[in-house]
Formats: sequence, structure tokens, C-alpha cells
Amino acid sequence: MLNSKKNIRSLSLNELKEFFVNQGDQAFRGKQVYEWLWKKSARTFEEMTNLATPTRTLLDEHFCINHVEISDEQKSNDHTIKSAFRLADNKTVEGVLIPTKTRMTACISSQVGCSLSCKFCATGKLDRLRNLDADEIYDQVFLLNEQSIRNYNQKLSNIVYMGMGEPLLNYRNVLASVEKVTSNDGLGMSPKRITVSTAGIAKMIKKLADDEVRFNLALSLHAANDKKRDYIMPINEQNSLDSLSNAIKYFYEKTGTRPTYEYIIFKNYNDEIKDAQELALFAKVTPCKINIIEYNPIDEGEFQQASSEKVDRFVQFLESNNLIVNLRRSRGKDIDAACGQLANKLAK
Repeated sequence: MLNSKKNIRSLSLNELKEFFVNQGDQAFRGKQVYEWLWKKSARTFEEMTNLATPTRTLLDEHFCINHVEISDEQKSNDHTIKSAFRLADNKTVEGVLIPTKTRMTACISSQVGCSLSCKFCATGKLDRLRNLDADEIYDQVFLLNEQSIRNYNQKLSNIVYMGMGEPLLNYRNVLASVEKVTSNDGLGMSPKRITVSTAGIAKMIKKLADDEVRFNLALSLHAANDKKRDYIMPINEQNSLDSLSNAIKYFYEKTGTRPTYEYIIFKNYNDEIKDAQELALFAKVTPCKINIIEYNPIDEGEFQQASSEKVDRFVQFLESNNLIVNLRRSRGKDIDAACGQLANKLAK
């Protein structure tokens, strides 16, 4: 059960200062507590050792800390680690730490479940139970950073909002979590090391542009043909490729940030040269990058992995059209931690 007390991390720094002033204390006490909550990610008030015992008791009387904890973890043969995060209300989301020679990437979730029902994604088969709060998203990053240091003696270098849920359907909390992750009061990471991935909600992509975000944007495209995309991603029925193209152009013009297109390649569905031609035409609207991703099978899934020959031809065609293309090999497939496979199996 969630604690009936107010979650202290929902308060701003100024609100914390105001609380202490109203209690007859000094405003700087709020700054001390704020640092414990974010930079040090304290899980209890007792951990706040530079506060007097009466102050800690006062905080405990008024507030709670709805901290997230890792309830289980599983390591892949390729050293990828999948974690189950238990939330304060005992719901669970999953996140993944992906180590490579050049980077340490945390893949984190923004919702409990998902409402989009993409046909190739295990998370899409779950119900969307609720949005994650900003502090719950932040905790995933903090915990995976600790995990990275503990296992590989390296801090996180990159964060991708590509786990469970659609980030742009939890817009306010996602942006608030990015603000905390990049703040000097938090983890102090560069926004250019953060990528938010969306299945494609045109009006929210434009809102990102209007809000002048500094992080990277990835669009999960997977087909550059409305009929094919409608079938695998029902969200396309309300967000056609034309509307997404206009939104992406607007985003690039306002922010100067090149979008990334994520394209999972499925056997005999979107793996022909004609599909590559459609993708190239869509992608040339602005400077961009394209990630071609191996398909990762899911339980009761209807798709299969495309042959390596077709994938190579597909990539070569795009490159011959002067597009920047990366072929992403699956990581953590043996523990269901690869792209599209997160389905809370650890929690079962």
C-alpha cells in the first residue's frame, strides 16, 4: 500500500524551504534535504545524517519517500543486466543496463505497462496501469548507475527512454525526470546523452519542439508505409506518416537536433528494397540517423527475424542514398531484455 503521507519528492526546492520556514526553522534546511533526496537518493529520513534527530522526526511525521528498489536482476551472456524495479505500490517495471566497449546505457521505463498494443512488442500485450512519477523514473537511472559502477566500475554514459510505456503519454513526468537527471542537484548528466523514444504522437513531438528540449528524439517507425504501419502500430491510425513527417520537420527546425528513426526489420513484411525506398524518402525530410534493429521474438508473436542477407541489402541501399545507418544487434535476448521483450517476466 502507498503511504498516506505526502511524497516529499513531489515538492520543489522552494516548497521544501517554505516548509522549514513555516516550522520555525531556516530555509537552508530545505536545500540540505533536497540534496539528500536527489543527489544522494536517500531512501529514508534516517539516512540524512547531517540533520538533527528532531528534524528527521519532523520530516517522518509529515512525509514519506516512495523509493524504488531492484527486486530482481538477471545477467545475460553478453553482460547485459535486466532489472525488475519494485515501486512503492508493489507494481513492477523493468529496466536494462547495456554495456558496450564505448558506453554504458540505461534503458528505462516511463509507464507501468503500455496502452499502444504494437503487435511486435511484449510490453504492448500488458495493460497500462499508470504513469510513473518523475521520481520513480529518476530512481531507475540512479539505481542502474549504481549497478553499472558495482558490476563494471563505470558510470552511466547514456540513458534511453525505451523501456516499458510511451514516454510522450507521460509527458510532464518524463520531462521533469530529465530535468532532475541533468540537474547539478541530481546526476548532472548532459541532455545530449539522453534519448526519448516515441511510437509517434505528432502533437506531442511538436510540443517537445515548443518546449525547446535539449535531449535527443527517436521515432519508432518500423514501416514508412501507412497501411503497413497501421497494422503493426495502431497509433498510426491517428498519427499518419504525413503528420509525423511535419512534426519531425518542426522539431528539427526549432531544436536543431537530428531525429533518429528506429526500424525493426521483420521477415517478409518490411524487409524488401521497396520498403527501404519508402524509408529513405521519409528520412530525407531532415538530417537524421537510422537504426536498423534485429527483431527479437516474443511469446505468441506473429513475426520472425529477417535473414541476414536481406538486412545487409536493406542497409546497403540506405547507405547508397547517403543516409547514416547503424545496424543494431540484439543485446540481452537470452534473458528477454532486448528491444520489445520487456514484459515483467522477472516479477512472475
